[in-house]
Amino acid sequence: MTDEGLPPTLLLVHGAWHGAWCWEKVTSALEGDGWRTRTVDLPSAGSPAGVRDDARALLRELESIDGPVVVVAHSYGGIPVSEAVAEARNVAHIVHLAAFQLDVGESLLGFLGVSVPPGTDGLDAVPDDPVPLFYGDVPVGVAEEAVSRLVPQSSRSAGDVLTAAGWRTVPSTYIVCEDDQAVPARTQEVMAARSATVHRIATSHSPFLSKPVELAALLARIALGSVGSRKGTFT
Repeated sequence: MTDEGLPPTLLLVHGAWHGAWCWEKVTSALEGDGWRTRTVDLPSAGSPAGVRDDARALLRELESIDGPVVVVAHSYGGIPVSEAVAEARNVAHIVHLAAFQLDVGESLLGFLGVSVPPGTDGLDAVPDDPVPLFYGDVPVGVAEEAVSRLVPQSSRSAGDVLTAAGWRTVPSTYIVCEDDQAVPARTQEVMAARSATVHRIATSHSPFLSKPVELAALLARIALGSVGSRKGTFT
């Protein structure tokens, strides 16, 4: 609890090609236990918008929330979250779920050692055969439904360089997805070293679909422990 007497709201941020819909099972579990949740659709999913556009959308959502916020970022979502949190005043904690926890001057492609191609104003198609890539341990019907909702992703979002790293001033936790085929666990571990606390779960890239109740319980435990360390700092 904070000085205002409000428990934190969990703002859940999706990754590339996805949308707010991917959190439906997790928000249902969290809200069933009394937590307040928010989700947001990032502009870069389905349009040529970049990291800064996504960060502005996140800032607008954060500004609309009363009390402290625990921001949960999945995959690409960690990049605009870091930009937005650096400007926000009500974020108590960041949770990076198999997320890109980048530093200032880094981009998604650069971190992976890939050159940014010329002409990045278009859209990247949904990856071929996304089920093993994203949903290896997700029930077949659920995975097929998820695939039907994927959209092209902004090419620019992968090449935009981070200009602010919110995790340097806001406490953060990293959740490594150990069976991830999209962002391998060894890559996650490199970024997890930038967080104060690390958890590991035996799931694919999408625990919000494969183990939503287990993930919700872990997020609730993290949120419960997050606000006290920043009590009195919210304005």
